Amino acid sequence: MRLYVSVAPPHGRPGRCEARPTLMVLPPSNEELQQGNATLVCLANKGFPSDWSLAWKVDGISGGSWEESRGPAVMEQDARYSWSSTLRLSAGQWTKVGSVTCEATQGSQTLVSETLRRDQCSQD
Repeated sequence: MRLYVSVAPPHGRPGRCEARPTLMVLPPSNEELQQGNATLVCLANKGFPSDWSLAWKVDGISGGSWEESRGPAVMEQDARYSWSSTLRLSAGQWTKVGSVTCEATQGSQTLVSETLRRDQCSQD
């Protein structure tokens, strides 16, 4: 199941042009879960400038016993940027999770977030 979130159009502060990225959180595949792993991906699209950070929260907690990694920012043809971040859990951890949230921050402010509840994912 894919979730989409729309955000406000680009906004600015004096002397600085910004655009909030659109976030999408992708759940682990059933095949991966059968192998004992759970990888979630946060896709951030159409942000500007390139200094946005992505971070994960699991059940509202950040910095737990999981692995996070981030891909490099890629400039698109419209001069906005896209990024991805990966969250890796064991399949056992995933079965106990209520929700995961991907947050896009700039400076000290969280400006965009997208949450995926595990019960929204199909178990076929």
